[in-house]
Amino acid sequence: MTIKAKFTILPALVLLVSCATHRVDPVPLDAVQCTEPRPEICTMDYTPVCATRDNGTRCATTPCESTETATYANACSACADPAVIYHLPAACESQP
Repeated sequence: MTIKAKFTILPALVLLVSCATHRVDPVPLDAVQCTEPRPEICTMDYTPVCATRDNGTRCATTPCESTETATYANACSACADPAVIYHLPAACESQP
């Protein structure tokens, strides 16, 4: 195997391993996904939502949690956070 072939295969192998250890939970059917462009200004109403956001964690050797939940005052403020992927109605404490 040539050196060029080794350097071509190595990045593909690293990518494959990193994808295999990134745990992704399924999105609930009643979830509202945030879309682009993200809101820049939101009203101050309180209609809490439980948002799932990317916590930035990436594991190289074992599967790990890459998301976390947080309660936001409303859907607009949840989607204004670029880390939020989707949200569900009600505060996180009342989610099953």
